[in-house]
Amino acid sequence: MFQFFVRSEKVNNGLACITGDDYHHLKDVVRLKEGDKVRISIDTGENYIGVIEDFTEDAAIVELTDKAADTELKGKMTLFQGMPKSDKLEFIIEKAVELGVTEIVPTMMEFSVVKIDEKKIISKVERWQKIAEAAAKQSKRSIVPQVLRPMKYKDAVEYAASNTINLVPYENESGPKGTIELLKAVKPEDSVGIFIGPEGGFSEKEIELAREKNMKTVSLGRRILRTETAALTALSLIMMSKEE
Repeated sequence: MFQFFVRSEKVNNGLACITGDDYHHLKDVVRLKEGDKVRISIDTGENYIGVIEDFTEDAAIVELTDKAADTELKGKMTLFQGMPKSDKLEFIIEKAVELGVTEIVPTMMEFSVVKIDEKKIISKVERWQKIAEAAAKQSKRSIVPQVLRPMKYKDAVEYAASNTINLVPYENESGPKGTIELLKAVKPEDSVGIFIGPEGGFSEKEIELAREKNMKTVSLGRRILRTETAALTALSLIMMSKEE
């Protein structure tokens, strides 16, 4: 069953209008027909199963027939991803959305090799957001997680200050025992930030700042994980702590 996100102004009297690129995808790419069922998530937080009732020149009209389950975790889960090389960030965004992340903040760190071209940043963020939306549809999310503009590490730490807890997987942190204890303490409604270093890891200054701000350095095991593996491992652990 295909998933679509619809703004509340496109919903009236139990009917939702799917327009724009989604209309083209529905009608011309996947070739859905009248009578086919779709899942609709409205920006007010409501989710429905609907039946395609009609096609107009520029919209698909969907009758909302049944409530659908909310698929979101309680609280927020924000990934602060140290900027990786190549197309790794696109892969991380896609998988992080599947795992329930609320926000993704690309973060410029001391050992980040990639440098952001300010002239291209708007188009970059737009592309990342489209990847997030596609992953949200595939995984039947009830919201589309937001990909923010890249931040410097210091700014990201300040942005994360309002979270209930911020975790920093760090290769020099000894043993998983402390990690397990922290995860047991995470409540479903908590706002959790996860900071992941780039390929070169965190600098000592970055770890010092994290600890000064009461962020918790944790271990993900005895092996050294690639940045994309570390991100998905940490998110998976937090996801399971938040599931009820």
